Parts: sequence; C-alpha cells; structure tokens
Amino acid sequence: MNLQQIQDRFAIKHLVDHFSNLADEKRVEEQKPLFTEDATVNTYINGELTFAMHGRAQIGQVFSDYLAGFDKVYHLNGQQTVEFTDDNAAEGITYCQVALTFEKGGKAMMLSHYVRYEDSYRKIGREWLIAKRIAKFLISEERTMATSPAPRNE
Repeated sequence: MNLQQIQDRFAIKHLVDHFSNLADEKRVEEQKPLFTEDATVNTYINGELTFAMHGRAQIGQVFSDYLAGFDKVYHLNGQQTVEFTDDNAAEGITYCQVALTFEKGGKAMMLSHYVRYEDSYRKIGREWLIAKRIAKFLISEERTMATSPAPRNE
C-alpha cells in the first residue's frame, strides 16, 4: 500500500462516516452530492429488494420519505474494509448499526437495523464518491422503549 492509497482510505472512511452523520440529522440534500450523478442504491431487508434507486434525485427522495417517519435517527459505523481496483475506483464493506425512534399507539418505539453496506467508490477529480451501494439489512428489531420512572420526592 502506498501513501496515496492510505490517504484515499481516510477519504473513503470520511465519506462513509459523513453520510451517516448527515443521516442522523436528516440532512438528505447534503447527502446527495456524496453520490455520483449516476449512482445506484439497492436496499435489501430480510433478503428482499425493498428499494431500488438510481441517480441523486431518486436517492434523495427515497431517503427523505423513509426518514420522515422517524423522530430520531442514529448511525454507528463499525468495521470497514476497502480494496482499490485502480487509482480512481475502490470496493468497500462497512457495517453499521442504525437506531430509529418513532411513536406507535402512544408508545415510544425503536427500530434497530444491523446493516452491511457493500459499496463501490469512484474518485472524480480529487473527491471520492459513492457510485453504488448495496445496503443489506441483516437483522431488524422493533421494540417498545423503556422509560425511566419519575424521580422520587424523599
């Protein structure tokens, strides 16, 4: 591995983490430029293709529609591997834990997803972008959130 590849690995890690940070704040318009103009995103939940998106506009619309149903959004990225296919292209895998909160029947709920992102990255100019993402939601769990009892007056 040469110095340029080390720098590129950091740039790709920043790209993936920046995407998640923006998702946490529902800043979808700022996420769109992190993808190539012709990017594709396919989302699989329980092994079934749930969303198939092509291009920044459609990716942004689907992301906005999905996140609109949640009060709070939280992403925690874990391990990541990146393999360069040439100086301007790479393949990577990132694991991510996603927590989404919402209300259902007057109860605070949490939807947790454990996701594997299989990405293709393309370097355009000096910037790395996501060209293709396959999001595999490997485990999903919906549960009622526990609430703390009110403090006691003693």
